[in-house]
Amino acid sequence: MESTSLVVITEDNRFNRKLTKFQCYLTYFFIFSFVGWLMETIYSYFVLGHFANRGFLFGPVCPIYGFGGLILILFLDKFKNNPVELFFVAIIVFSIFEYAIGYGLDALYNLWLWDYRNEFLNINGRICLFYSLAWGVVAIVFNYLLFPMVKNFLSFISSKIPLKLQVIAINLCSMIFVIDVLYSFIQYSSL
Repeated sequence: MESTSLVVITEDNRFNRKLTKFQCYLTYFFIFSFVGWLMETIYSYFVLGHFANRGFLFGPVCPIYGFGGLILILFLDKFKNNPVELFFVAIIVFSIFEYAIGYGLDALYNLWLWDYRNEFLNINGRICLFYSLAWGVVAIVFNYLLFPMVKNFLSFISSKIPLKLQVIAINLCSMIFVIDVLYSFIQYSSL
Protein backbone atom coordinates (compact mmCIF):
# COMPACT_ATOMS: atom_id res chain seq x y z
CA MET A 1 0.00 0.00 0.00
CA GLU A 2 1.29 3.45 -0.88
CA SER A 3 2.08 5.83 1.91
CA THR A 4 -0.77 8.18 2.77
CA SER A 5 1.40 10.45 4.92
CA LEU A 6 1.60 14.15 4.28
CA VAL A 7 5.18 15.22 4.91
CA VAL A 8 6.02 18.58 6.43
CA ILE A 9 9.58 19.81 6.21
CA THR A 10 10.54 22.23 8.97
CA GLU A 11 12.08 25.63 8.28
CA ASP A 12 15.57 24.60 9.35
CA ASN A 13 15.28 21.28 7.49
CA ARG A 14 16.92 19.33 10.36
CA PHE A 15 14.22 16.70 10.37
CA ASN A 16 10.98 15.77 8.67
CA ARG A 17 7.76 15.72 10.64
CA LYS A 18 4.54 14.11 9.52
CA LEU A 19 0.94 13.96 10.44
CA THR A 20 0.04 10.60 11.95
CA LYS A 21 -1.64 8.06 9.68
CA PHE A 22 -4.87 8.66 11.57
CA GLN A 23 -4.63 12.41 10.94
CA CYS A 24 -3.99 11.76 7.25
CA TYR A 25 -7.00 9.46 7.01
CA LEU A 26 -9.11 12.03 8.84
CA THR A 27 -8.00 14.67 6.36
CA TYR A 28 -8.95 12.41 3.44
CA PHE A 29 -12.28 11.65 5.11
CA PHE A 30 -13.15 15.35 5.40
CA ILE A 31 -12.05 16.13 1.86
CA PHE A 32 -13.99 13.28 0.26
CA SER A 33 -17.04 13.97 2.46
CA PHE A 34 -17.02 17.56 1.23
CA VAL A 35 -16.43 16.55 -2.40
CA GLY A 36 -19.35 14.10 -2.13
CA TRP A 37 -21.58 16.81 -0.66
CA LEU A 38 -20.53 19.16 -3.47
CA MET A 39 -21.29 16.54 -6.13
CA GLU A 40 -24.68 15.76 -4.60
CA THR A 41 -25.54 19.46 -4.26
CA ILE A 42 -24.59 20.27 -7.85
CA TYR A 43 -26.48 17.21 -9.10
CA SER A 44 -29.60 18.14 -7.13
CA TYR A 45 -29.36 21.75 -8.32
CA PHE A 46 -29.54 20.60 -11.93
CA VAL A 47 -32.27 18.03 -11.24
CA LEU A 48 -34.43 20.09 -8.85
CA GLY A 49 -33.53 23.55 -10.15
CA HIS A 50 -32.60 24.91 -6.71
CA PHE A 51 -30.12 24.39 -3.86
CA ALA A 52 -30.87 21.43 -1.61
CA ASN A 53 -28.61 20.33 1.22
CA ARG A 54 -27.99 16.69 0.48
CA GLY A 55 -27.18 14.15 3.11
CA PHE A 56 -27.95 13.35 6.70
CA LEU A 57 -25.87 16.10 8.30
CA PHE A 58 -26.60 19.80 8.28
CA GLY A 59 -23.05 20.88 7.40
CA PRO A 60 -21.45 20.66 3.94
CA VAL A 61 -20.38 17.02 4.19
CA CYS A 62 -21.75 13.64 3.13
CA PRO A 63 -19.85 11.16 5.30
CA ILE A 64 -20.87 8.25 3.09
CA TYR A 65 -18.41 9.59 0.50
CA GLY A 66 -15.71 10.10 3.14
CA PHE A 67 -16.11 6.53 4.33
CA GLY A 68 -16.23 5.37 0.71
CA GLY A 69 -12.91 7.08 0.06
CA LEU A 70 -11.40 5.45 3.13
CA ILE A 71 -12.70 2.03 2.06
CA LEU A 72 -10.96 2.52 -1.28
CA ILE A 73 -7.73 3.72 0.33
CA LEU A 74 -7.56 1.18 3.14
CA PHE A 75 -9.19 -1.98 1.82
CA LEU A 76 -9.51 -1.89 -1.97
CA ASP A 77 -6.02 -0.53 -2.62
CA LYS A 78 -4.76 -4.08 -3.13
CA PHE A 79 -6.87 -4.31 -6.30
CA LYS A 80 -5.57 -1.12 -7.88
CA ASN A 81 -3.18 -2.95 -10.22
CA ASN A 82 -6.09 -4.90 -11.68
CA PRO A 83 -8.80 -2.44 -12.81
CA VAL A 84 -11.25 -5.18 -13.81
CA GLU A 85 -11.04 -6.82 -10.41
CA LEU A 86 -11.23 -3.42 -8.69
CA PHE A 87 -14.36 -2.58 -10.72
CA PHE A 88 -16.22 -5.75 -9.69
CA VAL A 89 -15.05 -5.81 -6.07
CA ALA A 90 -16.09 -2.13 -5.74
CA ILE A 91 -19.54 -2.95 -7.13
CA ILE A 92 -20.05 -5.62 -4.47
CA VAL A 93 -18.51 -3.72 -1.55
CA PHE A 94 -20.22 -0.39 -2.25
CA SER A 95 -23.59 -1.95 -3.04
CA ILE A 96 -23.51 -3.69 0.36
CA PHE A 97 -22.32 -0.44 1.98
CA GLU A 98 -25.03 1.67 0.29
CA TYR A 99 -27.72 -0.86 1.16
CA ALA A 100 -26.62 -1.00 4.83
CA ILE A 101 -26.58 2.80 5.16
CA GLY A 102 -29.97 3.11 3.45
CA TYR A 103 -31.44 0.39 5.65
CA GLY A 104 -29.99 1.97 8.80
CA LEU A 105 -31.34 5.45 8.02
CA ASP A 106 -34.76 3.97 7.28
CA ALA A 107 -34.80 1.78 10.40
CA LEU A 108 -33.58 4.51 12.76
CA TYR A 109 -35.20 7.64 11.35
CA ASN A 110 -37.63 6.56 8.62
CA LEU A 111 -35.37 8.60 6.33
CA TRP A 112 -34.77 7.89 2.64
CA LEU A 113 -31.94 10.00 1.23
CA TRP A 114 -32.09 8.10 -2.05
CA ASP A 115 -34.85 6.03 -3.56
CA TYR A 116 -34.23 3.59 -6.41
CA ARG A 117 -37.65 1.91 -6.33
CA ASN A 118 -38.38 3.08 -9.87
CA GLU A 119 -34.96 2.03 -11.18
CA PHE A 120 -34.26 -1.14 -13.15
CA LEU A 121 -33.12 -4.13 -11.03
CA ASN A 122 -33.37 -2.47 -7.64
CA ILE A 123 -33.36 -4.18 -4.27
CA ASN A 124 -35.90 -2.63 -1.90
CA GLY A 125 -35.21 0.77 -3.49
CA ARG A 126 -31.88 0.99 -1.67
CA ILE A 127 -29.57 -0.18 -4.45
CA CYS A 128 -29.99 -0.73 -8.16
CA LEU A 129 -27.96 -2.00 -11.09
CA PHE A 130 -27.17 1.42 -12.57
CA TYR A 131 -25.74 2.92 -9.37
CA SER A 132 -23.95 -0.29 -8.44
CA LEU A 133 -22.16 -0.14 -11.79
CA ALA A 134 -21.52 3.56 -11.18
CA TRP A 135 -19.69 2.65 -7.94
CA GLY A 136 -17.36 0.44 -9.97
CA VAL A 137 -16.59 3.35 -12.31
CA VAL A 138 -16.13 5.70 -9.34
CA ALA A 139 -13.59 3.26 -7.82
CA ILE A 140 -11.57 3.28 -11.05
CA VAL A 141 -11.67 7.10 -11.34
CA PHE A 142 -10.87 7.46 -7.64
CA ASN A 143 -7.86 5.12 -7.65
CA TYR A 144 -6.30 6.23 -10.91
CA LEU A 145 -7.14 9.93 -10.98
CA LEU A 146 -8.80 11.55 -7.96
CA PHE A 147 -6.82 10.06 -5.06
CA PRO A 148 -3.38 10.59 -6.64
CA MET A 149 -4.32 14.21 -7.45
CA VAL A 150 -5.63 14.89 -3.94
CA LYS A 151 -2.65 13.16 -2.35
CA ASN A 152 -0.15 15.18 -4.42
CA PHE A 153 -2.02 18.43 -3.78
CA LEU A 154 -2.14 17.80 -0.04
CA SER A 155 1.55 16.88 0.04
CA PHE A 156 2.36 20.15 -1.71
CA ILE A 157 0.09 22.22 0.57
CA SER A 158 1.30 20.48 3.71
CA SER A 159 4.89 21.32 2.84
CA LYS A 160 3.91 25.02 2.96
CA ILE A 161 1.85 24.97 6.17
CA PRO A 162 3.40 24.41 9.62
CA LEU A 163 2.55 21.06 11.16
CA LYS A 164 1.02 22.71 14.22
CA LEU A 165 -1.43 24.66 12.04
CA GLN A 166 -2.37 21.48 10.14
CA VAL A 167 -3.09 19.68 13.42
CA ILE A 168 -5.20 22.62 14.65
CA ALA A 169 -7.19 22.58 11.38
CA ILE A 170 -7.78 18.82 11.62
CA ASN A 171 -8.86 19.10 15.26
CA LEU A 172 -11.19 22.01 14.47
CA CYS A 173 -12.77 20.13 11.57
CA SER A 174 -13.17 17.09 13.82
CA MET A 175 -14.92 19.10 16.54
CA ILE A 176 -17.26 20.76 14.03
CA PHE A 177 -18.02 17.36 12.50
CA VAL A 178 -18.82 15.77 15.88
CA ILE A 179 -21.09 18.70 16.78
CA ASP A 180 -22.84 18.40 13.40
CA VAL A 181 -23.32 14.63 13.89
CA LEU A 182 -24.74 15.10 17.40
CA TYR A 183 -26.99 17.97 16.30
CA SER A 184 -28.23 15.96 13.31
CA PHE A 185 -28.97 12.88 15.43
CA ILE A 186 -30.92 15.03 17.90
CA GLN A 187 -32.85 16.76 15.11
CA TYR A 188 -33.77 13.55 13.29
CA SER A 189 -34.62 11.77 16.56
CA SER A 190 -37.14 14.46 17.42
CA LEU A 191 -39.00 14.14 14.10
